[in-house]
Amino acid sequence: MEKTNSNMLFANFNQDFSCISVGTRKGYSVTNCDPFGRVYTMNDGARGIVEMLFCTSLIVLVGAADQPQSSPRKLQIVNTKRQSMICELLFPSSILAVKLNRKSLVIVLEMEIYIYDISNMRLLHVIETTPNPEAICALSPSADSSYLAYPSPVPSPTAPLAGAASGTGAPAAASTSAVSTSQNQSGDVLLFSTRSLTVANVIQAHKAPLSFLSINSTGTLLATSSEKGTVIRVWSIPGAEKLYQFRRGTRETKIYSMNFNLVSTLLAVSSAHDTVHIFKLGASGAAASSSKSSVSSATDGPASPPESVDGASQDLVGGYEAFIEKKKGNSVSSSLRRKSMQMTKSLTHSMGGYLPNTLTEMWEPSRDFAFLRLPSSGARSIVALSGTMPHVMVISSEGYFYLYSIDLEKGGECSLMKQYNLLDSGDESTGLAD
Repeated sequence: MEKTNSNMLFANFNQDFSCISVGTRKGYSVTNCDPFGRVYTMNDGARGIVEMLFCTSLIVLVGAADQPQSSPRKLQIVNTKRQSMICELLFPSSILAVKLNRKSLVIVLEMEIYIYDISNMRLLHVIETTPNPEAICALSPSADSSYLAYPSPVPSPTAPLAGAASGTGAPAAASTSAVSTSQNQSGDVLLFSTRSLTVANVIQAHKAPLSFLSINSTGTLLATSSEKGTVIRVWSIPGAEKLYQFRRGTRETKIYSMNFNLVSTLLAVSSAHDTVHIFKLGASGAAASSSKSSVSSATDGPASPPESVDGASQDLVGGYEAFIEKKKGNSVSSSLRRKSMQMTKSLTHSMGGYLPNTLTEMWEPSRDFAFLRLPSSGARSIVALSGTMPHVMVISSEGYFYLYSIDLEKGGECSLMKQYNLLDSGDESTGLAD
């Protein structure tokens, strides 16, 4: 049973992890992370989603389900400094997630994704998707490299997804409307450019269905996890080259959140096992990834290494199926050669080469760089890395904010320093370590 605070309906970091926005049964608030302190509160009705635009006064609000005078279909954009309503929109079904950067506003429904120009709130594009009740989606915080990632639909044999590549502002009605819900269990990720309104790439990320996606601050890296939650992969954007492969653990679990730090040297992952793992991205990680990718995982085997495709949007004229077939045709021989060479190297230089494949990955020498255990079990958690201090920050569904210190040189177990109550009106804290 997941532990939650009944008064807190929503909590999340902003795009640079400097603030936390909280939605409650009474209204919403904004809290500064460092130094910790409430900076804004408005009690004007239940809020199920509260998303900030960096540290600006622009906030996107969505009502909460099953709350009086509140609708999960209604979206409002407000200016907290001027205490004014910028606009109000009503959608055909409940809004499940909102993502925004300085040029794009993305609204995720269960079967549709709406893309708006945030400067004038003009509707640019509507993408019809297969059922996405968990609102699995990521938008680049960077407006210059603005990519949207979401689970790629599996096309039906009679309905290629030509509409998905359309660059027009009209709703892409043909994009996935004919896709059967029984066919949508794919581990592929579709990368969509919110600038050109075209498909940039399709990444064959996992064999199992996706569970979480995250894009770094510059829009150049994508982290993916599947429903198994055992393997985390990092891909280049938009080239779709697999750069890193990390093992979170051997037991399957639900991934709650993934976030890169602002300089993209670390990736933090929280899960239902009440732990947070921090992985290091760098030259050593890339080398480890290349050797790991040659061995089949016991629980979530690596997908075929996607090749970078030049002119991806042109290749998509024939639809999703044609794009995948072209990628397979281009990469199959090089993929086989690469796998053969890596396997030979692994067998020659690795003790694990003498073990069955199912055991080899469990013997991988390096997994996380650092980790932490949450003080309370059973709560959903959102993790981020401070952009100003060597700190790991965790939001708990019980309404708490935890601050951990991380040794950026040695890694290892992080130390709990502070614990705050996000729902307190004051700035009281509990000091737990120097």
